[in-house]
Order: sequence, then structure tokens, then C-alpha cells
Amino acid sequence: MVNIVEYYTKGVTMKTEWLNAEQASGYLGIGITKLYAMAQDGKLPAHKIGKKWKFCKDELNLWIKTKKSFEDFFVSIEYSIEENLRLRDPQKEAHQAAVEYFDKKPNGTALIQLPVGCGKSGLISILPFGIAKGRVLVIAPNLTIKTELVNALNITNKQRCFWHKCKVLNNEDMMAGPYIAILDSKDANIHDCSNSHFVITNIQQLASSADKWLPQFDDGFFDMILVDEGHHSAALSWKNVFDKFPNAKVVNLTATPFRSDQKDIDGELIYKYSFRRAMIKGYIKRLQATYVAPEEVSFTYEGDSMIHTLEEVLKLKEEEWFSRGVALSTVCNEHIVNASIDKLDKLRQSGTHHQIIAVSCSVNHAKAIGSLYRERGYEAAEIHSKMPEDKQEEVVRKLKTGILDCIIQVQMLGEGFDHKPLSVAAIFRPFRSLAPYVQFVGRIMRVVVQNDARHPDNNGHITTHIGLNLDTQLKDLRELDKEDKKFFKDLIQGKQEEVPSKVTEGKARMKIKEPMVVHSEIVETFLEEYFIDPDDEALMAEMKAVAESLGFDTEDFIEILKKKQKQRLAKVEASPNVPVSPQRQRIESRRRLQEGVKNTARLLLNRLNLDFGGSDIAYKLARGKGVTGVNFAAAVQLINADINKVLGIGRGERGNLKTEDYKKASDSLEDVLNSLTRRLAREDEDGP
Repeated sequence: MVNIVEYYTKGVTMKTEWLNAEQASGYLGIGITKLYAMAQDGKLPAHKIGKKWKFCKDELNLWIKTKKSFEDFFVSIEYSIEENLRLRDPQKEAHQAAVEYFDKKPNGTALIQLPVGCGKSGLISILPFGIAKGRVLVIAPNLTIKTELVNALNITNKQRCFWHKCKVLNNEDMMAGPYIAILDSKDANIHDCSNSHFVITNIQQLASSADKWLPQFDDGFFDMILVDEGHHSAALSWKNVFDKFPNAKVVNLTATPFRSDQKDIDGELIYKYSFRRAMIKGYIKRLQATYVAPEEVSFTYEGDSMIHTLEEVLKLKEEEWFSRGVALSTVCNEHIVNASIDKLDKLRQSGTHHQIIAVSCSVNHAKAIGSLYRERGYEAAEIHSKMPEDKQEEVVRKLKTGILDCIIQVQMLGEGFDHKPLSVAAIFRPFRSLAPYVQFVGRIMRVVVQNDARHPDNNGHITTHIGLNLDTQLKDLRELDKEDKKFFKDLIQGKQEEVPSKVTEGKARMKIKEPMVVHSEIVETFLEEYFIDPDDEALMAEMKAVAESLGFDTEDFIEILKKKQKQRLAKVEASPNVPVSPQRQRIESRRRLQEGVKNTARLLLNRLNLDFGGSDIAYKLARGKGVTGVNFAAAVQLINADINKVLGIGRGERGNLKTEDYKKASDSLEDVLNSLTRRLAREDEDGP
């Protein structure tokens, strides 16, 4: 029996018919089992009252009206993109560029570059409209980005769904989609894909299960393929997917158009949104770089003592041995730490808990840098791929809850990692090419306050040492922003410098000290530069237009900006040194010694070609010396015994030492390593 109930919508009371499941099944002409399944999945309008499903006839009529075939859906549905004020300029412009490109090349491969924070997920959400004539495959490079895309494309979650938030589609039109299917290891099947407009996966799932998934799709199953972080798409695993769907329209989207393996990125560049425009619009933070610029540096190189002025340092910084020596120098690291803390403290005056992200040369280097922050009273932790997954999660949790002031990463926190309070990028290592530099700096680009370029929380600071030669990378990043087609082509073709063969072949000898050791440097000034170049006339014209829209006197605005940024590398007074608590310094000095002992033990085993878990030292090489356990534990015991001799203390007395004693012990590690290497090597030659 048909029930008549009161139905309220937009403040107007109407009468409507409500159908039970059997009636709705007959009305729609579909089986009752399928009806229940569609109702359960939210694929048709239904209301569960108690244990029974009820169906509003008016809603079913609207659903029938909006129900479109997969081939017609994206080209026939009404959408609001071009005049939509909720969408960002790069989203609308990139969509229009894609419409024009695929109108000329229906089966082409396009490349779109958008800086991080400019709405790449939103662009993926709107790209199919007016273009795709069938289902769309969305491929993410990792689980983090996949989750973000699922949220943006899920019409059942109105708070996160991009089409809902930005009013791209009418609520009535979304009664019948677009729907998503998520390829995962256990719950998905081919029927989910057949009944959905978008299929979302990450490449690991699709590639590792290629024999499972790809054979189930016919060659024309997808009309469009959207690849997030498309600079990965040159990899073989991705190409296998493209080859499976030869007639699909392909769009590679990326913030960093680089390949580290020297393979070309597929696609014709159809749209590029510059970093400078993004900064002016307030989509990403305004960047300023600060370089520790010593008036004088005293160091030894391969045993020879040298003193160089700043002018000489500016010439030497291009030499690999020099920049590496600076990177691993405690003295230079301390000055970078102080500079980054100074920027952090100034940013925090707004009341926002800004944080530092640092990058190091190695895991041991990261631990040493973390120790420098901690002894200055700033909570720091390192994160790297060798850490257990639960430990990595713990560090990220501490970062996101504000416990940490600084996180030091070693090839971690890459694509898709989004934490807006990261506003200071402290760089303690050289970057020999632009790709890793841009990817790291991108971690501090996301704005804290949306669409407000002048907000004090939307400033990002890069702090480093001029001896690391990173001013050249910022210069190249500016070049990337210009319409230099040759420069861009070189980047997307993956032209990177080669890693030395000694490293790739594992023949490089592991050592404690580098050939260059910095002993001291006099730092009275820093060098600073802004990313935005006041000599760029096109940029100034755009900034002038923005100033006009905000009601400023445009001529005064530009003049002030040019005066403020007159010199690309301007000298400014160095930030003061951060006070170091004597107690923290002693505690961290002891911790650095402990880490140094472990690293020395690893080097010793490396030199002697011994397995970490073997028993050669305790039962053969140092038999009768009172050491026990596997080789690594035995090596640590031998090193500690030799250090105690250097310090003139007995076992268990190290907790009573002064800071200077720990430093003396750390300085002796290389001599201890060389001595132990010779002694154990002789024992090995002499035999039992």
C-alpha cells in the first residue's frame, strides 16, 4: 500500500508518495536483490526506517532523470567550472587547457604542473567534465595521496567531497554519481569498477596485482587516466598500465616535473602554474632564503690548514669536497641551527605553533643535528626509512600534535605529506640537482591561512649555509618558473648528475672524518634573498594588478617592494646564538658519544668485512679480552674499553664526566677505530 506522508524541503511542505521495496523494484524495473544492494551502497535514493527500506517516488523520478550512461555522464552533466568563484585560477585554467588539448588530440598524453598547495586534488576532480567519454582511472603514487583523492571524490561525504564544497555539481545531479570504486587487496572486484565512474588505486596495488586486475579490464574500459605525481609515470610499472589502455586520454599531474632515474616524463606540457603566481595569490607561502655567510672560515683539508674569506668561500662552494665538508661540520651545523631557530621564534610571535623541517646527509648526521636542537631547548626527532614503521608513526604523531619543534628527515616525508605548520626548511646537506631541492622545500609551502598572501603565518623560510651552494638551486627554481621551454624540457627528461661509481658499486670506504674539517668560522652577517624577483617585469605587472584589487596605491606598492628586495643577495645582521644549557649540553654530548660509538662499531665491521650477527670477534679475534655477544655488541665493548683508557676511567664511571670529556672521547673515535682495525686484522691473519 502506498503511504502518504508529510515531506519537507526548502521550508515548503509537500505531499509525496513513499514506496516499499517491492513497489520500488516494480517501478524501476530492477530485481529486488539489486535494489537492496544499490540502496545499501547509496547508489540510489533510499531511506531506512527501522529495519525496512522506504523510497520517495519524487526522488526516484529525479534519480531516473539524472541517471546517465558512463559514456555520456561527464560530457552531458551540468557543471560549474569556468565561472566558479570557489575554484582557484590554476584549476580553471588547467581544465580549459585540457579541454582544448584533447579536442585536438583525443588520445593524447598531457602534462600539467602545479606547485604543491595549489589544488591538484581539486583539479583531478574536475578534469573529466566536458572531456571524458567513459570511466576514469585515477592512479596515486602512494597510500597518503590515494586517501586524499578518495576523500575529494566521494559524494557520500559532503564535508570533504570537492564537488559539494565548491558547488561544481548540483545536489540533484549527484543523485546518480559520480561514484568511485577503490581498488584494494581484499574488498574490491570488477563489478565495483563496472558500476562506478571513477576507479581509484595506487600504483603499487595495480602493478603488484597486475595479473589480477589488468586482464579483467577490456582495452576500452577507461576513457581517461589521471596520474597524480606524474613524474613517476616513466617507470615500467606505470607504462604497463598505459599500454593496456592505448586509446585512453592520459594526464600526468605533478608539482615537480623531475625524474631521478634519467627517464623522460611522458606527455606534452599543456599548462604550468608558476610558483611566483601561487605566492602572489596566497596559494603557497612566500619564500625567503637565509644563508649563513662567514666572514672567515678556518679548516683543514687533507691535513693542510687553511683560512678563507667570504669572497673565497663563494668561489669554493661549487667544489664538492668543500660543500660536503661544510655540511658535516658541527660548527657550520650550529650556525644553521641558530638561524633556523631565530626564524622559528619570529614566526611564532603570531601565536601559531610553526615548526622546522630539516634535511641531513645521513641517519647519523640527522641524529647529530637533532642533538644540537635539543641542547638549545627545542624538541627534535629524526625520521628515516630504516626506522620501524611504528616508530615512524610515533614521530609523525609528535610532529602533528605539536610536541616537536623540529623534525629531521632522511629521504622521508615526501609526496603527499601535508603539515601546514612546517614553515622553516633547515638544509644541512648539498643538493646537486634541482629535483630533491624543490621536493624538500615543497614541505614548507602549504599556507596556514588560505588565500591571504599578506598574512604573517604565510611566510616560509629556507635556512642553510652559503658554503652548501644552494643559492644556485633557488636560482634554478626561478628559471623553472619562467617560460623557458629548453630548461623545462631538460628537467622532464630527467637530466640529473650521476652518482659516483664508487658509491653505486659499494667501493667507497666508510670513514668517521671527512677530508675537510672546519674548526671555526666568524659569522657576523647572513645573506638573504626572496624568491620573488623585483626585476621580473611580468611578475611586477601581476603584483600590481593584485595590489589594485586590494585598494593599494600601485606605484607606491611596487616601489616599496623593489626597494625592499633591491639586492638579490643582501647582507643582514646575523641572528644571535641560541643559549645552550650546560646540563643539556652535557647530556647531549654524552648521547652524541653513544651514537658515535655505535657508528664506529659499524665502520669497524665494515672494514673487517664481518657480519653484524656473527661471533668472530668474541670467539676468535678478541678471544680472552672479556667481550661477549654478536660481532656488533662485541665491537661496541672493545671501542668503549679503548675510550675509557683515553679518558683514564674505569667501567661504569662515564656518567660522572664533564662535557669536555665527552667531546674528547668523541674526537678520539677515529684513532680508536684505526687502532682496533689494525689489531683485529692482525689477529685474523695470525689465526687461533
